[in-house]
Amino acid sequence: QVQLVESGGGLVQAGGSLRLSCAASGVTFSRNVMAWFRQAPGKEREFVATISWSGGSTLYADSVKGRATISRDNAKNTVYLQMDSLKPEDTAVYYCAAKSGTPAITRVPERYDYWGQGTQVTVSS
Repeated sequence: QVQLVESGGGLVQAGGSLRLSCAASGVTFSRNVMAWFRQAPGKEREFVATISWSGGSTLYADSVKGRATISRDNAKNTVYLQMDSLKPEDTAVYYCAAKSGTPAITRVPERYDYWGQGTQVTVSS
């Protein structure tokens, strides 16, 4: 049974930082492309960042580029999202996702096979 469990969300002031974690089980983690998506109230789920099997390739949404860093530790089956200079518009539920099969990274949510339950990030102004 595949499980993706996010943690690290919370309430932070604008300009602050958070590091989100996603622990995976039930998958061959090192052979899964990992990604973060987010969904704000009343909005569609949107891509945030993705990382290749080895961590050598990453892709970011324009909205977080320069403020976010995705990384992974294959020995710990964990992917991270470091978010700095947080803005109120970053407020959302953040979801971790895993894509098995091909190693291609993608921002398309339909390409991902497994999803976590999400962790709430709230940025106050």
